[in-house]
Amino acid sequence: MATSKRRFRSGFVVLGVIALALFAWGIFGKKPAKPQKAPAVAVAVARVTSQDVPVVITALGAAQPWSSVTIHAQVSGKLLSVPFPEGGDVRAGQLLAQIDPAPFEAALLQAQGTLKRDQALLEDARLDLARYQTLAAQDSIARQQVDTQAALVKQDEGTVVGDEGAVKTAQVNLGYCRITSPTSGRAGVRLVDAGNLVSASDATGITTVNEVSPIAVTFTVPQGDFQRLFEASEGFRRPMKTEAISQDNSGLLDIGELSIADNHVDAATATVELKARFPNAKQTLWPGQFVNVQLTLQTLAHVLTVPNTAINQGPNGAFLYVVGPDDAVAARPVKVVASQGDIVVVKGNVKVGDAVVVDGQMVLKPGMKVRAATTPSAKTAAT
Repeated sequence: MATSKRRFRSGFVVLGVIALALFAWGIFGKKPAKPQKAPAVAVAVARVTSQDVPVVITALGAAQPWSSVTIHAQVSGKLLSVPFPEGGDVRAGQLLAQIDPAPFEAALLQAQGTLKRDQALLEDARLDLARYQTLAAQDSIARQQVDTQAALVKQDEGTVVGDEGAVKTAQVNLGYCRITSPTSGRAGVRLVDAGNLVSASDATGITTVNEVSPIAVTFTVPQGDFQRLFEASEGFRRPMKTEAISQDNSGLLDIGELSIADNHVDAATATVELKARFPNAKQTLWPGQFVNVQLTLQTLAHVLTVPNTAINQGPNGAFLYVVGPDDAVAARPVKVVASQGDIVVVKGNVKVGDAVVVDGQMVLKPGMKVRAATTPSAKTAAT
């Protein structure tokens, strides 16, 4: 019995030793696990490129006629015809309307008749004066009679001058019966029909002729941009290329030059009004049309450019996340020189071909690994 108890205790001790050995091996026998590597961050990258970038000022402008003339009658009368094409092109000197000339032809004949009569009276008075002067030299008549006749000649001369003026007035009024276009351009709608009586006092006129080739585009720029423009154009002594672009930026409408800058800054808006002249040979611009105006100040040649989405701002200014050969990112400080559309001109410790992060950089820190994919937007060029 005692022997059985000793065997039981011995077996229990052996089992305890084995259990402790297994526990110690579980605690100290395993090698420590290696730390897990952080997964690479998926980002989009673009390449640093070198290109020529125009520095431009953009503004919203409105096209307006280079000149606009409202056609009015200058004499009163019945309108016989209005032969111009509504909404069509007209040339300078083209007949737009015809007023009945009959009353004015009669007035001209009457003025011419009065002139001839008074010219005859003047000639007769001059002959009498010559005879009186001869008789006065012979003391055959009084000197007073000669003086009276001389005054009569002067009076008749004045009458003839007045008659000549009346003839000229009648001729001018007769000419006003033909209403012609003072300029080449595009006619508007007809505001009065043939058969109506018209006069110089009519407020509406007969039509309007707009000169649209060339055409003007007016727009305003902030005073800061105006100063840049003033310097780039050398005080507006150098022509400034100006482009008119459709309002939806779908295409170039025409190329012209800046022609006029207003002589003051509008204190209410801090802007300056400008006017550009466009040849508009194809009449792609129309009075009242809104367009985007683009003035080229200069062209930066062979400069480093990146998409604007690559620019990050930190405590020390702008920087780029550049992806290295080991797929780790480094923060490179840069200076933003200019921006044009979605392109930014930069200077700094970057070179052509460097891969810069353009999307996904919000979670990045220097040294982090990335998994990069090149974006098509990186190939976009400035216009």
